[in-house]
Amino acid sequence: MKKMSVLNIKGEKVSDISLNEEVWGIVPNDAVLYDAITLARNSQRQGTHETKTRSEVSGGGRKPWRQKGTGRARQGSIRAAQWYHGGIVFGPHNRSYDKKMNRKERRLALKSALAYKTINSELIIVDQIHFETGKTKEAKSFLNDLKAEKNILIVVDAIDENMILATRNLNNVILLEANEINTLDIVSADRMIITEAAIKQIEEVLV
Repeated sequence: MKKMSVLNIKGEKVSDISLNEEVWGIVPNDAVLYDAITLARNSQRQGTHETKTRSEVSGGGRKPWRQKGTGRARQGSIRAAQWYHGGIVFGPHNRSYDKKMNRKERRLALKSALAYKTINSELIIVDQIHFETGKTKEAKSFLNDLKAEKNILIVVDAIDENMILATRNLNNVILLEANEINTLDIVSADRMIITEAAIKQIEEVLV
């Protein structure tokens, strides 16, 4: 069991916590982690790009000139690819970027992402997060006390309205409940701030 410090909202140490090695202490699987990130990014793509082939553009039904005797190259349609307003060759078409991944791989990828947070000392554990008001300056003060900058992922056991109001205007902060965590958001964050209660929820699911 790996021990880590638990801080309060002011950044002061209040206790220690033992993390489950089966979740936070595994050897990360880079191949599965890469596949999970690719899957998450692909799922964000709409795949609605479309170009028209020569059979789909309007016009071009008549042969522009006779086959022989004109001195010009033979042409069958003015909508061939080399013509202005012609069809597009090998252009993108509607498609799905969905990628399949089985459940064990998803869980392993999530564990690998969490393990990297502990390996790289990017995990900050707090006893609880509570904002008295919904003001952004309170969230900024909280992050400054924890010395958390750049891209921050905050994971709590339950989100209240003040948390949402205080963090929604911070472009570098993502606020999630423990049951919403995903591999891409974890990997993308420079620091992961998590409550003790959220850790217990995660370990109950992944162990």
